[in-house]
Amino acid sequence: MTVLIWTLAIALSVHLLSILVVLVRKSRTEPATTATVRPPVTILRPLCGAENNLAETLNSGFALDWPNYEVVFCVASPGDPAIEIARGCMAAHPESAARLLIGEDVFSVNPKMNNLVKGWRSAQHDWIVIADSNVLMPADYLQRLFARWTPGTGLVCSPPIGSAPEGFAAELECAWLNSFQARWQLLADTAGFGFAQGKSMLLNRQVMARAGGFERLGGEIAEDAAATHVIRQIGLKVRLAREPFEQPLGRRSLASVWKRQLRWARLRRSSFPLVFVPELFAGGALPILALAILTAFGVCSKLTFALYVLAWYGGEILLSKAFHWHIGRMTPLAMILRDLALPVLWVAAWFGDSFVWRGNPMTVASGTQARAPATMRIRRIVDKTKERAKALATLRH
Repeated sequence: MTVLIWTLAIALSVHLLSILVVLVRKSRTEPATTATVRPPVTILRPLCGAENNLAETLNSGFALDWPNYEVVFCVASPGDPAIEIARGCMAAHPESAARLLIGEDVFSVNPKMNNLVKGWRSAQHDWIVIADSNVLMPADYLQRLFARWTPGTGLVCSPPIGSAPEGFAAELECAWLNSFQARWQLLADTAGFGFAQGKSMLLNRQVMARAGGFERLGGEIAEDAAATHVIRQIGLKVRLAREPFEQPLGRRSLASVWKRQLRWARLRRSSFPLVFVPELFAGGALPILALAILTAFGVCSKLTFALYVLAWYGGEILLSKAFHWHIGRMTPLAMILRDLALPVLWVAAWFGDSFVWRGNPMTVASGTQARAPATMRIRRIVDKTKERAKALATLRH
C-alpha cells in the first residue's frame, strides 16, 4: 500500500514538473527580433477541402512581417472546393507573390507529399515553410520559426494549439492538443529530443539535399515522422517554436475527434514505438482512479483526493493561462474526459493499423495505401490521367 501511495505521489510530481519545465521554457523565449537576417522564404500550403475557418487561416499568410516571401497553394484535384477560397485570398492581396498549383505527382504513400512535391520543386527560395491550411499565422510567424534555427538545427516546427472551439467536442480537442500533447512535445524539445510536427515545418533546401532530398519525406506514412528520422540521421536536431501557433477549430463532432486522435496514436505507435509505450501513464486517469479506490477504502481522506485532483488539473489550467491558450467553462470537464479516454485510445492504437485521412484509406502496418478492388484501381488511374490533363490547362501563376 505504501508503494502505491508513493507511486501516486511520483506521478503527480512528474506531471507538475513537466508543466514547470514548459513554463520556464516560455520565460526564456527569444525575442522575435533575434532573427536579424531575414532571407526570402517560400510558404507551401497544401489544400484539401473547405475546412472550418479556411479563408481566415489562408488570409493570415498574406500579412506576415517579413520583407520577401511567396505563398504557394498546392491542390491535388482541380475539383477541390478549396481552390475558389485560395483564389479569393490571392485576389484580395494582389500585391503579394502568390501562386496556385493544381495536380499531384504520386511518388509516395502519403497523399500530402504527393500534393506538395510540385510546390517544393517550383519554390523560388531555398528556405521553405510547409504550413497546413488550418494554421493561423500571426504577423511574427516567420520570426518565431527562424528564432529557433540555431547551430545544429535541421528543421523547426510547431505543434498546433486549438483555439476558437464551438461545442464540447471542439473543447475536448483543445484539451487534447494544448495542455496535453503540446506540453509533452515542448518538454521533449527542451530535453533535446524534439519531434517534427507536420502542421508547420521550416526546412532548408540544402539541408534536405544533404538528407537525400524532399522525396525522403514521403518514405513513411507520416511526413513528420519521416522528417524526424532523416534529420536525425544526418546529425542535426529537430527544434520546436517556443510558442506554438493556433489552429481555429470551429465545430467538431466527438466521432471526428476520436478518429483523428486514433489516427495520430497509431502513427506514433508505428513510427516511435518506444516513445508511445509510456503514453498509457501520461494522463491522470490511472493515478486518480487508484487514489479514488484508496479513498473509498478509507486509506486516504476525501480532502487528499480533492487536493490531488485540484493540483493535477489546476497545473494544466495554469499552463494554459500562461500561454494564453483557450480556457472555457467546459475545459475542466474536457480534460477529465480526455484522460478517461487515453487508456482506451492507447489500447485501440495497438489493435488496428488502418485509418482514413481526407478520404484516403491508409494503413500503418505496411506503409502503403489500403488496396482497392482492381476495377476501382483502374478507374482511379483513368481519373488521375484526366485530372492531370485538366491541371495542365488550369495551372495558374
